[in-house]
Amino acid sequence: MPIRRLDAAFCLNAGCEVGKKKTDWYDDLVRGFVLECRASGGKTYYLSYNEGRTRKTHKIAAYGDITFAAARKRAMELRAQFVLGEDPAAKKKEARAVPLYAELAKQHLKEAETTRSYASTEMCMRRHILPRWGKMKLTDINQRDVSQWLAEKRASGLAPATVEKFRAIFGRSFELGRRWEVPGADKNPVRGVVKPRFSNARSRYLTAEEAARLREAVAASSNPQLANLVNMLLYSGARIGELLRAEWQHIDIARRTWLIPISKTGKARHVPLSQAALDLIAGFPKFRGCPYLLPNPDTLKPLVSIKHSWQTARKAAGLEDVRLHDLRHSAASFMAAAGIDLFAIGKVLGHASYQSTQRYSHLANDTLLAAVEAGAAKMNA
Repeated sequence: MPIRRLDAAFCLNAGCEVGKKKTDWYDDLVRGFVLECRASGGKTYYLSYNEGRTRKTHKIAAYGDITFAAARKRAMELRAQFVLGEDPAAKKKEARAVPLYAELAKQHLKEAETTRSYASTEMCMRRHILPRWGKMKLTDINQRDVSQWLAEKRASGLAPATVEKFRAIFGRSFELGRRWEVPGADKNPVRGVVKPRFSNARSRYLTAEEAARLREAVAASSNPQLANLVNMLLYSGARIGELLRAEWQHIDIARRTWLIPISKTGKARHVPLSQAALDLIAGFPKFRGCPYLLPNPDTLKPLVSIKHSWQTARKAAGLEDVRLHDLRHSAASFMAAAGIDLFAIGKVLGHASYQSTQRYSHLANDTLLAAVEAGAAKMNA
């Protein structure tokens, strides 16, 4: 076991002793700092240390990959860890156990398979999150880089709500990883990222005339279910996803209610059905062995998308700025205009909080204003 003062000049010229496969040159300054020289000509820096009665070595780097000064500094750091009771080999093993984000994302998607948001989560991961973070180890992802990435996404022109979805999904991965005790997921680099303030509210309400134009356009659609879907959305104020999954067994004609077993809030809710809605339902086609209220007539499964027929119909009606979700807003606006109070509207729509219904307050106020005007006119007459 040759011992001498290792320096850059010696390591440059050092080699394996004649007749040996390798020679370990030990430094007399940093205890355990070794330059291994092999007969093949290769050289490697190591730290050699005892753990109990076992002799262990920790590879620092191949000679030439780092400078001698860097190798000695690293040897001193590792030696300090050992003296303080830490095991460099164990830490190295722990580091190797940390997976790439792509592996955690795969587990995240598997857990999300049964949720309503799976398709959206999968798309966000595949198109935006994995291309940036998929090949990085969890411990290499830091808060500063995540914050910068999100800022770049916002600067690219994506809607603030879309970027916020990326942030939420990415952070959810680490929360799940921590719960599953995935190595490296104990610290969530997304949690401390400042969430910018933005308003995602978009209020677009159909007038009675616009609603009539839209209903005329969907009635002429090549999609036989489009008119039924659009009219039911206007009558019920339900969400499109709730309607696409609706089943006959949840329609109670006698009680005039539609049960939605799982809503956006995670709770079941009952939607009251007007006579117009009941008359509409009475005309829905029924398919043998099919439980769905408005299925795809060809597959007898829930419709996956009505995007093409919807875009064609709204263009024909001259309402290209109207989204399917705006039909829900419009249903609420018609109720508010009819003098229905906001609490009742919120119950019909299944809002979890009163604040969600406040966007219709100005519509309800129009009805109240008409009331006081009528009263004043009566008094003055």
